[in-house]
Amino acid sequence: MGNWVEYIGYGASILVGLSMFMKDIMKLRFVNTIGCLLFVIYSFFIKAYPVAIVNIIIIFVNLYYLYTMMKDDGK
Repeated sequence: MGNWVEYIGYGASILVGLSMFMKDIMKLRFVNTIGCLLFVIYSFFIKAYPVAIVNIIIIFVNLYYLYTMMKDDGK
């Protein structure tokens, strides 16, 4: 594997870290979801399956709350 795998990991770390500074919870969850997705991809390449599992769970949690927030905005 080349440097591009490491770049995926760095990108994931940056997005997850950046999401923690966001005041808007919808933006936070969206950016965090993208970061977690990159962590899942990275985890499979480096065979860190427990990291992939927890990030998949976080993705589903984020998607659930994004869905409920978008549904509530449509009232």
